Amino acid sequence: MKITALKTYIVPPRWLFLKIETDEGVSGWGEPVVEGRALTVEAAVNEMADYLIGQDPRRIEDHWQVLYRGGFYRGGAIHMSALAGIDQALWDIKGRALDVPVHELLGGQCRDRIKVYSWIGGDRPSDVADGAKEVVANGFTALKMNGTEELQIVDSHDKIDAAIERVAMVREAVGRNVGIAVDFHGRVHRPMARTLVKELEPYGLMFIEEPVLSENCEALREISRMSSTPIALGERLYSRWDFKSVFEEAVVDIIQPDLSHAGGITECRKIATMAEAYDVAVAPHCPLGPIALAACLQLDAVTYNAFIQEQSLGIHYNGTNDLLDYAQNKDVFQYSDGMVDIPNGPGLGVEVNEDYVIERAREGHRWRNPIWRHADGSFAEW
Repeated sequence: MKITALKTYIVPPRWLFLKIETDEGVSGWGEPVVEGRALTVEAAVNEMADYLIGQDPRRIEDHWQVLYRGGFYRGGAIHMSALAGIDQALWDIKGRALDVPVHELLGGQCRDRIKVYSWIGGDRPSDVADGAKEVVANGFTALKMNGTEELQIVDSHDKIDAAIERVAMVREAVGRNVGIAVDFHGRVHRPMARTLVKELEPYGLMFIEEPVLSENCEALREISRMSSTPIALGERLYSRWDFKSVFEEAVVDIIQPDLSHAGGITECRKIATMAEAYDVAVAPHCPLGPIALAACLQLDAVTYNAFIQEQSLGIHYNGTNDLLDYAQNKDVFQYSDGMVDIPNGPGLGVEVNEDYVIERAREGHRWRNPIWRHADGSFAEW
């Protein structure tokens, strides 16, 4: 079996799909994208195609090593996201060629389903309590919200008060038994984060995400010691080498590698195994499309320390197209009792509607992250 083509499709709302074709008629799909940088990742995929054309797609580990190490310069969001989508598609091909799900090739399932959470907003709130009630009414038992508006490195206490009030409203709306994750989105700096984590303590949160940017390990160490609430991060880390210092410094309880950013299934499996050795939980980041979610669920199936999965069904980004629009098998993600079943179809388990992908790729997208500014005109972290 030889790879004959790599085809990319930029599709709404903000996704990039990749199809890898072979001379035996078996194809695989991946989702290589950095939100707001789809064209750049597409260019990186096309550069990597020069090596892959004519290669046997089943040599996944070897291809990963060559594509990671062979360019001399390595790592970072663009490189690792391009590699991630290629890796997903290669695993999809291998599973389809053997007519088994990817998790069967990774050792077999250690779970049949996994808990999921839904996103309700929070950074520009007007109705977060109603949003929380709606999520719970739809069967979810966990949710995530942004914790704050923009915050300067030292800001006024009214910003803290407003954030605590929103979390209190959500906790009151859903009760004590619904998991609430509060995402600081890396927009909070150490002076304000220290206050926020202490004041959030009474609300029994499931976790606090990115209380500060992940590169600020010394601040993370201090913050993690100030609260009993689990600390999570990892969506902006791209390899096991990026995660290494996080584990060694013992600064987090939950890691959130993104299977479309951190080297795909191959690399995130290794990251998750490293986490298990440090008694750290795994909650893969995934506010993306159906291929990315399917890849995450294949990893969740074989990862003992995975405990919850992010997913984008109904998220505000998906105004033009939602999670299942590009899937032919609309039942691929079976949600019930706050959980989703692990797909058991061949490969990643999702059957992509290629005709619809091609149709929507004619429109494409140029999605960009919003740019925020503080009252003094300086740039604010989004």
